[in-house]
Amino acid sequence: MRLQQFDKEEKCIKDFLKLPASLYGSKDNTEDPDSMKKILLGEHPLSKYFKLDKFLVYDDRNNVTGRFCITSYEGDSVAYLGFFECVNDPEAAKFLFDSAYDFCAENGFESIQGPVDASFWIKYRLKINKFESPYTGEPYNKDYYFKMFKDNGFEVIEHYTSNEFRSVDESYVNEKFAERYKSFLDNGYEIRSVREDEIPERIDDVYELIAKLYSDFPIFKYVSKEDFREVFKSYGTIMDTSMTKVAFHEGKMVGFYISVPDFGNLVYHTGNPLNLMKILKLKKKPERYVMLYMGVDERHRGLGKALVYAIMKELMESGLPSIGALIRDGKVNQNYASDEIADVFEYVLLERKIG
Repeated sequence: MRLQQFDKEEKCIKDFLKLPASLYGSKDNTEDPDSMKKILLGEHPLSKYFKLDKFLVYDDRNNVTGRFCITSYEGDSVAYLGFFECVNDPEAAKFLFDSAYDFCAENGFESIQGPVDASFWIKYRLKINKFESPYTGEPYNKDYYFKMFKDNGFEVIEHYTSNEFRSVDESYVNEKFAERYKSFLDNGYEIRSVREDEIPERIDDVYELIAKLYSDFPIFKYVSKEDFREVFKSYGTIMDTSMTKVAFHEGKMVGFYISVPDFGNLVYHTGNPLNLMKILKLKKKPERYVMLYMGVDERHRGLGKALVYAIMKELMESGLPSIGALIRDGKVNQNYASDEIADVFEYVLLERKIG
């Protein structure tokens, strides 16, 4: 086995980008090669916030068997291991993880957390069950990765779930949520779908709320509003505005629920014209929705259930199933509409101490 650290060497970048294509099929490869290349070259909007050390693992015949990056932030004693991919070989995995550990130990870090693909705002967490096919926005990986992490000294420090909800029709009744929704409307709140022409303004509002609400999450790092806007502007093109709800009180946005149709992995491969046609078709006629992000100003307790009911009303009308995505254990919305949960997807964040 041979470890190769690299910077911007063309061959290494090509080898780094090729590995996922050899491990995944066309339906479950969730890496956007164009975005990945920008990250490797330091051209991503968030590259200014972190230092990225990039590595490849080669076998004795010069075949790539693994890859990873170590992300570091100024003043942070934790190193973040991400963009991890590895063939199904315990020996290759051990060499990779030991190499990452040695590098982090030599550079004075106290622990390694992962998988974290450079930033809270890009991608993190490891999927540990239900590997049929990825839904849009899901961190996806090979089913043997969890064992590799655990076999090489990593322990789970955070757990997350996504709830898959069965479809409901207009006969569905949830009195508690309906009453909460009516109560907020009666008290002067406006809860409505976002309009196409206001998406840029609402993205700025979402930034303000997320910066407060998610600051206690592991690996959270501040980014400017301008960079947040740049990273998330593409959501406006795939968002179903009828399924994205915003709540206002006294003229100020105090809550949001962002949903998109489930495009699978198509949105990561838009260089293919056929995929673009499939995306447009699914946007007009979705088969399932993914509720990606919800946030409510803490001064407006209970508004989350009202927003969920506004989404429920749309789902009742369409009769489509949905996924409530990536909820950290302990958050109140993890158990919303629990009677309608058909299945649960699980994800973890792991850590290995150094020394």
